[in-house]
Amino acid sequence: MHDLPINLLRTFMVVADTLNLTEAAKLLHKAPSTVSMQLNRLEDLIENPLMERGQHGVRLTAVGVQLTTHAQQLLNLHDQIVGSFQNMDINGVVRLGTHDQYATRTLAPILQDFILSYPEAQLEAFCDYRPNHLVDLLDKGKLDIALVEMVADTEGGIRLRRDELVWIGSKDHFVHTQAILPLVVFDEGCKHRHYACEALKKAEIPYRIAFTSQSRAGVLAAVRAGIGIAIVPYHTLEEDLVVHREFPELPDMEVTLFTSNKINEATRRLEQIIINSPVFNPMNNEFN
Repeated sequence: MHDLPINLLRTFMVVADTLNLTEAAKLLHKAPSTVSMQLNRLEDLIENPLMERGQHGVRLTAVGVQLTTHAQQLLNLHDQIVGSFQNMDINGVVRLGTHDQYATRTLAPILQDFILSYPEAQLEAFCDYRPNHLVDLLDKGKLDIALVEMVADTEGGIRLRRDELVWIGSKDHFVHTQAILPLVVFDEGCKHRHYACEALKKAEIPYRIAFTSQSRAGVLAAVRAGIGIAIVPYHTLEEDLVVHREFPELPDMEVTLFTSNKINEATRRLEQIIINSPVFNPMNNEFN
């Protein structure tokens, strides 16, 4: 029985998540050839093929699917053990505010890494769809750090990733062809709702509010059910939904990190993890 190196398992998990060697290589800051070599080495140790490589990406074999569960458990335990010894002195409460479109997707693995690396820190997360409300809570001392979405090219916070807002709908329904366009939106105070309504008014496209929710899950469930169309940042688009480019253009947005002036070391560590994460690369002039 061969030992499985942690670094090979980490590479495998990133490839298993992206199913694309080029994208995985970018996230790992490695050359694609290095990623491929590490996968080959892991397959030699497992003595079974883990992936089938094709022109349009990779596909996990049955053994590869089985390994993902075990590998993630092993990596979590490894990180928890290392973190418990290296970061015992990093403690205190970290009060994070964010939108659940981040908390349920891109931010989730980052928070998991933070918890495993700093087991003595006490993370308290608060989700709200109103970015200005979260920034106000931070200014009032009720939050230590806030990851929100702000209009591109405005001031305030550390700008991490630029993205476009897109109109989305279900693949199985055609509500976007209705004479009066049904919208699925967050409650009042949501920037997405505001920009959608303003864009439609300006284009003189009749619309109605068909469904209102306070969570991303509620919005997407309504879209999938064919109740209406919604808008989301393009990088959060899920595979079973489609983009409708025929509707008015929407403003660009930026993932923005706000941090209180007075924070403990645990909060500072989370701040750096978010800033340095491949998910939130420093923005450039093109969409990531």
